[in-house]
Parts: sequence; C-alpha cells; structure tokens
Amino acid sequence: MNLFLTRPAWGGALLALAWCAASAAALPAQAQSAPLQGPPLQSPVGSAPVSPKPVGQATAVDPATGDPMALNSLATVGSDYRMSSNDLLEFDVFGVPDMKRDVRVNASGLISLPLIGPVAVAGLTAQDAEKLIAAKYEEKYLQNPQVSLFIKEFTTQRITIEGAVAKPGIYPVTGQLTLLRALALSGGYAPYANINQIVVFRNGAGSAREQFVYDLDKVRSGEVADPSIQSDDVIVVQRDASRAALRDSLFRDIVDTINPFSR
Repeated sequence: MNLFLTRPAWGGALLALAWCAASAAALPAQAQSAPLQGPPLQSPVGSAPVSPKPVGQATAVDPATGDPMALNSLATVGSDYRMSSNDLLEFDVFGVPDMKRDVRVNASGLISLPLIGPVAVAGLTAQDAEKLIAAKYEEKYLQNPQVSLFIKEFTTQRITIEGAVAKPGIYPVTGQLTLLRALALSGGYAPYANINQIVVFRNGAGSAREQFVYDLDKVRSGEVADPSIQSDDVIVVQRDASRAALRDSLFRDIVDTINPFSR
C-alpha cells in the first residue's frame, strides 16, 4: 500500500522537475531575444561620437560677408569706449543719404564733416559725439537731425605712467579710467613720491599740449573729483625732493657701513 501511494508522488515530482527545467531553459532564450524587439541602443560601442558645440565660441558674424567678426570689431567695444586718433567711424544722418561716409579721427582728434567742417571727437563716447554733431547741424543746417556714428575700427587705448611709482611703464586700458585707477595699475606711488603734485599731460586741440596738476590727498578725501584719464595721457608722479634726499642719504649710509671703501 505504501509502495502504491509513493509511486504517484514520484511521478508528480518528476513532472514538476521537468516543467521547471523547461521553463529555466526558455528564460535565457527570451532574455537574448528581448533586446531585438525594443529600440536600438543610442550609443553603440564603436560608433562615431557626436561633437558637442564648443562652449564660449564666438557666434557673431559679419552680416555682409558671413565671416566671423574680428576681435577688434565693434562687438568688443563697450558703450563707454572713448574715441581716439586713427579710429575709423561711419557717419550717417537719417534721411540724408548723401551725407553717409567713413571718416577717420586724425592725430589732433578731429573728424571733418560736410557743412560743419572739423569736429573734435577724441575723448568722447560715440553717444556724446552724436549729440555734439547733431547740435552743430541743428544750429544752421538741419532740423532735429538724427545723427549716428558707428565705430568700424578702433585703436587700443594706452596710457603712460612715469616717475615715483612702483612700476612705471605704458599700460593698455579698456573702458573708462580715472587717476586713482591708473595709479593702481602701476602698483601705487613710491614712498618718496610727492602725491600733492601729480601732473597729467594730454594732447589738446591741434598740436597744443595740455597740462593738469592734481593733489591726490584732495582726490582721496572727495574734496576734488577723481579726474578722468584719456587715451595717450602721460601721468607723471613727482618726487618729493626732501624724501628723495633722505632716502638717498640712508641708502648711502647703509652702503658705507657694509663697504667702508665705497667712497
């Protein structure tokens, strides 16, 4: 009786084992064929990589030629750029096409315009120059003229700092600059500097050479406004005679102490 009951159990166990083995054998085949039914891989091994768009690359182009704009194009000129000698400007008056032309700022800082003649624009922003020119035309020739100046070419602005400063030399500058900022570029003034007599030389109208003297103590205290510095200005920090003499004397004493045969 026990043998009769056990054999069916063995048979059922064998059937169950056979069914499990068949199911296990079917699973790898389904796993291997499943990806074929889904979407293809987006980045298969060995495929050509997609080049990303360079970050920070200039995308501005010249509308006339389609070429990339040069580094010294108007794209790099701020609204506070002050015109100087050799700048090339495109001058235009709205509604008067015959007046459109290119003009270059000469060595004296002037441009020559029809009807009104020479106009001093060096040291002015384009917006300030537009207002000045419009006012001159409105005096005698045009009613409410709409003047535009487009800076086509510009020169690198530079200033010269000389005298009793830490690092004298010629410095390129961009944007608006003041006396305090200019002195900061040179590393500050020397201990023997006369900060009450700082001279700024500037090219004036024609061939005239202008000279301005500033007291740095008054500028720092706010008693006097921090003066603007223009392109091609020469800043000279004078030496204090008494401080320079004391410095030279102390230096001489130190040298003589170290080397008594230096005299």
